[in-house]
Amino acid sequence: MYSPQRMKFLLFPFSFAYRLGSQIKNFFYERQILSGQKASLPVISVGNIAFGGSEKTPLAMNLIASFIEKGKKPALVTRGYRGEWEKKGGILSDGSNLFGTWKEAGDEPFMVAKNFPQAGIFVGKNRIASCMKARESGFGVAILDDGFQHRCLHRDLDIVLYNPSEKIALREHRSALKRAHIILLKRESGSKSQKKLAERFPQADIFRYSVRNKGFIRLSDQVRVSLENLKEKSLLIVCGIARPRRFFTLLKEEGLTPGAVLTFPDHHAYPESSLRKIAERCRELKMDAVMTTEKDAVKLSDLVRKHGISVFFTKIEVEVEEGFHRRISVFSDESGL
Repeated sequence: MYSPQRMKFLLFPFSFAYRLGSQIKNFFYERQILSGQKASLPVISVGNIAFGGSEKTPLAMNLIASFIEKGKKPALVTRGYRGEWEKKGGILSDGSNLFGTWKEAGDEPFMVAKNFPQAGIFVGKNRIASCMKARESGFGVAILDDGFQHRCLHRDLDIVLYNPSEKIALREHRSALKRAHIILLKRESGSKSQKKLAERFPQADIFRYSVRNKGFIRLSDQVRVSLENLKEKSLLIVCGIARPRRFFTLLKEEGLTPGAVLTFPDHHAYPESSLRKIAERCRELKMDAVMTTEKDAVKLSDLVRKHGISVFFTKIEVEVEEGFHRRISVFSDESGL
């Protein structure tokens, strides 16, 4: 079984090398030897300084929803990690039509496209080219997912999700937060942490956020199911995300006790061999269904269709204190959105 804790320590040497590379790169940017190319539309970056998941995509979705609600046209600009279009780039959605699947665009971009069909979704490692395509397609603002280290593209607003308890597997030293316009802290972080950040990084607005479960969805028909119904089932918990413990904690907080757990590496593609493994484990352990994340669920339709396994997934959202949205509104007004 994939072990996230073991992977965390295996990442440490890579983290050291990555941080050293970032320091060298930042040296040139800070002395204006290098500079980020400005896009033809406002760019809001959502990022962090640690490896692995930290609710970046849910926050990007929060921003997309906010802009759509205000009648704006947002576009998600993302690498599309492990998707077939990652190197060459591609348009997953133009706000009206869907032009690919998770296999081409990557799991997270496809998940966002399914939730916000009116948003543009532009993937590929060349984020500058994606921003140009977004502007040409009529979008007014680009949400750059996981963009804090992508300094070749100028950002008009840098938002960083930060966990003070992170000790290893950092992409950059904590001093990199001096580039952030907004720092978001988990709500459970103490007021002492917020005060220290405010003193050390006075240039940034600091807000708190939390993650909550919006409900449970049955994959086969996308129908919402009750928590009471799920509590009556024996559930095999399946996920391929960077920090599965957060998912387990969320389920525990909802009162769901897993019958068994099966984890895979982050962004796992679930080939047929993995689907068979899940199905066999369900039958061996007499599990009623699989519970997974929304990101994983977009890749598990064949588990339902070919193997007859019932699959449910959680829908999570990021909640940020109201001051954050007022700050985004100020940015929108200043940018002429």
